[in-house]
Amino acid sequence: MTTSNKKVNTSVGFTLMELLVVIGIIAILASIVVVAINPSRQFAQSRNTQREANVSTILNAIGQNTVDNKGVFTCASDSITTTETNIGTGSGNIDLSCLVPTYIPSALPFDPDGGSDADTLYTVEVDALGRFTVCAPKHAEAAIAGSSEYCLTR
Repeated sequence: MTTSNKKVNTSVGFTLMELLVVIGIIAILASIVVVAINPSRQFAQSRNTQREANVSTILNAIGQNTVDNKGVFTCASDSITTTETNIGTGSGNIDLSCLVPTYIPSALPFDPDGGSDADTLYTVEVDALGRFTVCAPKHAEAAIAGSSEYCLTR
């Protein structure tokens, strides 16, 4: 009997080339997903949604105050003029904090991108017919093509 000393290759695993190809495919798929999701655009849309809700909240509170006082807005310590006035408790801003807590439950809302109680970064004006307009100038986000200032009038 003759015995064969043949060595059988039984090693299991992947070659370096196979691993590099798989890593390359994963990298391409990951970059496609990041571009499709576009986090900066998602965050900008989220901020704009918050701005729209805040503008609506402020305008509704102004409207409720006006209705409660027989058509006269009695809240602001300074008069709201036909020119845009910034809303906030800081110097030079129209103070609408008197709307809290009667018409706005917690606090006067402010812009999610740098607003504060002193300057909400929202504006308010009233026209000759007594209609109020509240605007969010920062609604024009660079990350969202075609976005512009958001205003509501009542």
